[in-house]
Amino acid sequence: MRPRSALSVLAALLLPLAVAPAAQAATIDAAPAKPSATAALPEHFLTGYWHDFVNPAEELKLSQVPDEYDLIAVAFGEATTRAGEVTFRVDPELSTALGGYSDEQFKADIAALQAGGKKVILSVGGEKGAIQVSDDASAQLFADSVHGLMTEYGFDGVDIDLENGLNPTYMEKALRSLRSAAGDGLIITMAPQTIDMQSTAGTYFDLALKIKDILTVVHMQYYNSGSMLGCDQKVYAQGTVDFMTALACIQLENGLRPDQVALGLPAGPGAAGGGVVEPSAVTSALDCLAKGTGCGSFTPARTYPDIRGAMTWSINWDVTNGGNFAGTVGPHLDTLP
Repeated sequence: MRPRSALSVLAALLLPLAVAPAAQAATIDAAPAKPSATAALPEHFLTGYWHDFVNPAEELKLSQVPDEYDLIAVAFGEATTRAGEVTFRVDPELSTALGGYSDEQFKADIAALQAGGKKVILSVGGEKGAIQVSDDASAQLFADSVHGLMTEYGFDGVDIDLENGLNPTYMEKALRSLRSAAGDGLIITMAPQTIDMQSTAGTYFDLALKIKDILTVVHMQYYNSGSMLGCDQKVYAQGTVDFMTALACIQLENGLRPDQVALGLPAGPGAAGGGVVEPSAVTSALDCLAKGTGCGSFTPARTYPDIRGAMTWSINWDVTNGGNFAGTVGPHLDTLP
């Protein structure tokens, strides 16, 4: 999720783009019933990542997360020397910066957020994440270790943010095993890069479709990307309404339900190396997808009133930049159909 070097449009053009022509939109199968974890969240909601590390953004306790955020993703659970295993603790440097923020205070803050109607999940991976799930043993260890952290800390689920590759076959096994252990209230989110969702042949897109029956939402990172292809096979530059809507269209027309698609954007200067937009551009893109208004040059063939909402990297950067992202996008979500 932290800044990466930009991907070129050439990389996107080399992928076999799997987009549904507009004329075929009406033939998509009716959506199955939503998983209970998805139904338990607001119809449209705002997700933000919380830093369990120190960087130039403002350090925050979980108790300081602004109220506009409905789903808080704690970044990050980390790898151990055992393949598939995930571990977590309040980062010692962060604890010191916050005057001695302890694991017990962190757990109490999770409980307080949940009592206020919020959900808190553990994000695994990130730019430097090295968690590998590539066989049955590592899949089971992933499920067991994440479930153990959920039990210990009170997390409501897991966010898959593996930016250094994943195996969809074994990650599906891991997540289904975790679901069996945690129950149908488990929240599962995914934060792929744009390159990962250009084609259904990509590993991330493949995983999303494999676990569609238990998947809560995909909030793709519409930043640190460079230019990419939209569902009309035209090239769009990051940092525009068209980039968000034309790329979201790929997911919306290729198997994911609208309530499983959200827009992930940086929370202002410092949060990403490219693709930073004004929050008003995010609300315009949401309006375009949900209502057919506020579009740029790209207009979807149909609207998606159930589009789930937005994500930002990160809560810390948003607070650092004055809270404009949550203050603008959060209330706007209540205006969607």
